[in-house]
Amino acid sequence: MKKENTNLPSIIKVLSRLFPEPACALNYRKPWDLLVAVILSAQCTDKRVNEVTRELFKKYPELNDYTKATPAEFERDIYSTGFYRAKTKNILKAAQAVKGNFNGKIPKTIEELVTIPGVGRKTANVVLGELYGTAEGIVVDTHVIRIARLLGLTKHSDAIKIERDLMEIVQKKDWVRFSHLLILYGREYCPAYCKHTTCPLREFYKKDK
Repeated sequence: MKKENTNLPSIIKVLSRLFPEPACALNYRKPWDLLVAVILSAQCTDKRVNEVTRELFKKYPELNDYTKATPAEFERDIYSTGFYRAKTKNILKAAQAVKGNFNGKIPKTIEELVTIPGVGRKTANVVLGELYGTAEGIVVDTHVIRIARLLGLTKHSDAIKIERDLMEIVQKKDWVRFSHLLILYGREYCPAYCKHTTCPLREFYKKDK
């Protein structure tokens, strides 16, 4: 049985009015591109990732192109996304794993996805929700952590515990959409260090968060 949060229906109503058609902000052409973009998005804005992938996807149009890429050159290609050495290592190893272990296809389960280098629960949840409409969890990024705590939907600061709390109060059919709503709200209306004077959801904020 789902736990209940009395404010949640009203919160979702406001968010749905603000974002009638919430969606992933990362640009991609094919499933592999999405995985690359999500890995690049760690500690980087979606806007910057989209700027980088606009040229990256032209230079490396197919999965096989990544398996042949040289680390030094790839590092230069993604330098502006930050943590470029770690991201290069993960993406190039991920390309080998997807090609060798999954016949070039992005797997459809979280258990398989997290075996790919650079893919944790957050990345796996984004990919599953976006590509396959599958909800095996809720995406928890920095925006979701901050907004969920502000709204009193969780008392935790650990992403895994926050995900569990949200999964207990949000209907499974809404997990993908709810993630998008919180991320978009955090990005556009309530960024870090916001003073909350004009936030559309401020009436639901917990003062001690």
